[in-house]
This record gives sequence, structure tokens and C-alpha cells, in this order.
Amino acid sequence: MKKALLFLLFLPMALLAQNEPGSVQFWKLLKNHCGKSYSGEIIAGGKVGDGFVGEKLVLHIRSCEDNEIRMPFVVGDNRSRTWVLTLNDDNRIQLKHDHRNPDGSDEEITQYGGLSSNRGLANIQFFPADQFTSNLLPLASTNVWWITLNEEVITYNLKRVGSDRLFTVAFDLSKEVPTPPAPWGEKD
Repeated sequence: MKKALLFLLFLPMALLAQNEPGSVQFWKLLKNHCGKSYSGEIIAGGKVGDGFVGEKLVLHIRSCEDNEIRMPFVVGDNRSRTWVLTLNDDNRIQLKHDHRNPDGSDEEITQYGGLSSNRGLANIQFFPADQFTSNLLPLASTNVWWITLNEEVITYNLKRVGSDRLFTVAFDLSKEVPTPPAPWGEKD
């Protein structure tokens, strides 16, 4: 027993971290980018006239608290979108889409998203649509969002199961871009 305790006391922290749930590892990796902004490009699903194609896309990992990370997604001059991740007590992550009008008030369609069905992996988290989303947007009942993260790229993805709808934006982590102004409803 004593040998086992001594072994645990001197076990390298890296080995202990491997025992953390994937969601906690993902959370820590994402927090390493806090305060930084990255340029993005649509790599799947964009089409002319959708409001995204041809626009400058920037992800700003704006704030990182113990249990909440806020990431505005700026599309051209539109600062209405913020992805909000919340790390719950059971180490599952919730994704919500906070949409605001230019005056900072809530858009009619906001706070949709989902809770990860499990703790995922250090490099990917899935968010199937929750009941709130299903009630707000019935067509989005089969939506699944996921975020991938590695040393080179963060991707945001949306798939509507049972349809051909797929949308993916990849953000290049190799170089930072200037931080955009605060999202609508927040101050710099």
C-alpha cells in the first residue's frame, strides 16, 4: 500500500493528466488560446448568398473562466454571434449560440445548441441538439455540432442528420490576427 502511495506521489503530472476526462483536456487546450483571434475559412457547406461566403471570418477566444469560455465568431462586420461553452459539474460541455442584435438585445433565435452526450476526447467534442433547440427550431432537432482542436486548427462543424446540410469553418492557429471589436452586447 505504501509503495502504491509513494508511486502516485511521484507520478509525473503528464501521466496524471492522461487520466483526466477528454472534455477536461479539451477545455485546457482551448484555454491556452484565450485572448487570441484567428482567421477562418469555410471548408464545407458554404454557398454564395448565405452571409458567410466572401466575408472575413474571425474567431476570438475572448474570455475563459473556470466553467465558461466565450468565443465570438465575427462574419464581416457582423458581430452578432458568440459561441458559449460551459463545463458542467459532470465534466460534459454545453454549447450555446448567443445571438445579439446591434443594440445588444437578444435576437429572436438565440441560445440554441446542445450538451455533449459524453466526455468526448481531448481533440473533439460533440453537441447534439437539446430540447430547447428542438422547441425553438424544430428543423434543428437533428442538428449535431462539433468542435475539433489540435495544434494547427480549430474547426466548428454543423451537420443536420438525415439531410445534406453540413457546414465547417476551420480557423488557422498558426498565426494570430488582430482582435475584432467586442461582440454586440458586450464592451471592450
